Amino acid sequence: MIDTLLLPFQFPFMQQAFVIAILVAAPMGLLSSFLILKGWSLMGDAISHAVLPGVVLAYVAGLPLAIGAFGAGMFCALAVGFLRENSRVKEDTVMGVVFSGMFGLGIVMFSMIESELHLLHVLFGNILGVTWGDVAETGVIALIALGFVGLLRRDLLLHAFDAQHARAIGLPVRFYHYGLLAVLSLTIVGALKAVGIILAIAMLIAPGAIAFLVTRRFEAMLMVAVSVAVGCAFLGVYLSFFIDSAPAPTIVVLMTLVFVAAFAWSQMCAAPASPRSAHDEAGA
Repeated sequence: MIDTLLLPFQFPFMQQAFVIAILVAAPMGLLSSFLILKGWSLMGDAISHAVLPGVVLAYVAGLPLAIGAFGAGMFCALAVGFLRENSRVKEDTVMGVVFSGMFGLGIVMFSMIESELHLLHVLFGNILGVTWGDVAETGVIALIALGFVGLLRRDLLLHAFDAQHARAIGLPVRFYHYGLLAVLSLTIVGALKAVGIILAIAMLIAPGAIAFLVTRRFEAMLMVAVSVAVGCAFLGVYLSFFIDSAPAPTIVVLMTLVFVAAFAWSQMCAAPASPRSAHDEAGA
């Protein structure tokens, strides 16, 4: 029985999958809290989709795919900021136009070239096909993201809640704004080979949403979000071995189930006391 339970840890490709899943999940869980508080869920969606043209261009130019993906992600973020500040269109509309346009452009470019890249691997990742080199690259990106958010989390929190107040007390609001976008783009790049463009969106949103439902303090929210992300990532890879499913979608399904459970728990806690119990408490 014990040998069967430990069987996934005996294969090198599973060992790599476990490690890279955790390295992807930790920074995503941390960033997820800021995205939820700042209302940037659609921004994570936009940048995730927008990296596809950069991936194709980097492949054609013979450059590392991460460079092209990061450049495209930052271009998307800057384009959204420019259009928002210079037009009457609302930010969510601008993001929808930009990310759908860039994603469509990426699909067109991908169909026009002959490549060894598999589109499904770009969209949904190939966590069982990563190498230790990929794990090392993702580890460096995770350290950068965790370091940036960990050292500046209080200032970033103030910026997320009240940018006007942060500007009034002298914080470099523009630096935090674009710094957070840069780290977000970098984190998506780190997740590209493991979970792909589309599933990265769920990992950027679900942990923060779950933590927001079950906590009342920001520090607790960060810890819960990271714990949920890492726990679901590890368990998703583990379960996928036995149920013969793709690890990345399994991770996302687990996060969705945890969100449903967190929502149900929050509703139970928020339910008003019954008239009888309220009468008993008043009599006491």
